[in-house]
Amino acid sequence: MKLLLCLMLLLFGMSNWMTAAEPTVEQRLADLEAYIKNTAPGTSLKGYPGPGHNGWLMVSTGLVLFMTLPGLALFYGGLVRRKNILSVLAQCLGLMGIVTVLWWLVGYSLCFSKGNPFFGNLDYALLKGVGPEPNAAYGAWVSHNIYAMYQLMFAIITPGLIVGAIAERMKFRAIMLFCTLWMPVVYFPSAHMIWGDGGWMNGLWNPNAAIKSIDFAGGMVVHMTSGWSALVLCILLGKRRGYGREIMPPHSMVLCATGTGMLWFGWYGFNAGSAVAADMVSSNAFVATTLSAAVGLAVWALMEQIIRGKPSVLGMCSGAVAGLATITPASGFVSPTGAILIGMSAGLTTYLACAKLKAKFGYDDSLDTFGVHAVGGTVGTLLAGFLATPTANPNLAQDHLKDIVGKTLWLEQAKAAGIIFLLSVVATVILYHVVNALVGCRVSEDIEHQGLDLAEHGEEGYTS
Repeated sequence: MKLLLCLMLLLFGMSNWMTAAEPTVEQRLADLEAYIKNTAPGTSLKGYPGPGHNGWLMVSTGLVLFMTLPGLALFYGGLVRRKNILSVLAQCLGLMGIVTVLWWLVGYSLCFSKGNPFFGNLDYALLKGVGPEPNAAYGAWVSHNIYAMYQLMFAIITPGLIVGAIAERMKFRAIMLFCTLWMPVVYFPSAHMIWGDGGWMNGLWNPNAAIKSIDFAGGMVVHMTSGWSALVLCILLGKRRGYGREIMPPHSMVLCATGTGMLWFGWYGFNAGSAVAADMVSSNAFVATTLSAAVGLAVWALMEQIIRGKPSVLGMCSGAVAGLATITPASGFVSPTGAILIGMSAGLTTYLACAKLKAKFGYDDSLDTFGVHAVGGTVGTLLAGFLATPTANPNLAQDHLKDIVGKTLWLEQAKAAGIIFLLSVVATVILYHVVNALVGCRVSEDIEHQGLDLAEHGEEGYTS
């Protein structure tokens, strides 16, 4: 009898436990509300990706990949001489392969696993444990593996930007080796410090960050790292033969303009996708991206009209890309008026850097990677400190940020930008000498005269 009573009590307890584990209608509704508001689910939907948010990040991943190839490849390819167009495409293609393998091997883990304030650990090496369930540290409704692929596209395009500064004179194997070393030395720690879980300068999501900086979509992580490294690399590599003595016009402004349109199109995934959700912050970033790009284009054209008497297609393309690069760190943090101000600053500062600063100091930044991306990324990073507002992004109202937003946030931005600048410059100097000692960085005079397409790849971009 006692045994029967015990069994009945046990079954009754299990029944109550199972009933308690089932979420109520109210809890299910709360999870659906969390999905709409992009906040973490509490019960029934915990561990499931949300179709809308997940779908938007998949689209954004494709858009950012589209920025590299064909966007960046055509933008840069049109700007070089026709004998070197394939070398630019080859460098973009090569980096897509190399960076993807690095990302799978250790890159994603070093950037986005918990680790320490400067580097992630190896928990996600070989993408172990990176599955379809969301990682709450980065997105409540987005599959972890999709987030990893999205961030891979950022990792691919960043060294690709460097290609523009050393175009037409650096060996293919040298740029591949340089970027293979540059990624773990510069990009991986920068991404972890600014975006990673527990990152040293991740002011948005790490309340204990030593430097409470913000970088919505890569002003520091992408544009500053690549742009400042590009300047150092082009100076160490030396000028193209004949630079300053002979005209080296773009061989196809049609390709350049086409590439610009592709970059602008893809940039919506770059900036709006960085909300990691199809939410209000994402829509604000979409609007800011559009406004800044258009104003950057218009200001550059106006500057050329005033100074040269005519606006050029190259100038308008450069202005649009400058507006896109400069709004990147601030895109999800500023109002439409803030985006207009950033676009105006982008057009003015990058025009002066490309048209005046380069001529004054004589460095051969072939396709203006430094003038557009380093200058734009730095200016946008600093302006984000002045113009960021919780109205555009409620996350700025968190307890650890609310006392500095609109006040001293710009100081945090300046400190973070200074560290990224130093890391990029010092690492590039060291890596250049390592690569030069191992494989030699510069092609011979004969190869440079012949063109890199035939000499390095045995092919021609044009047969007639």
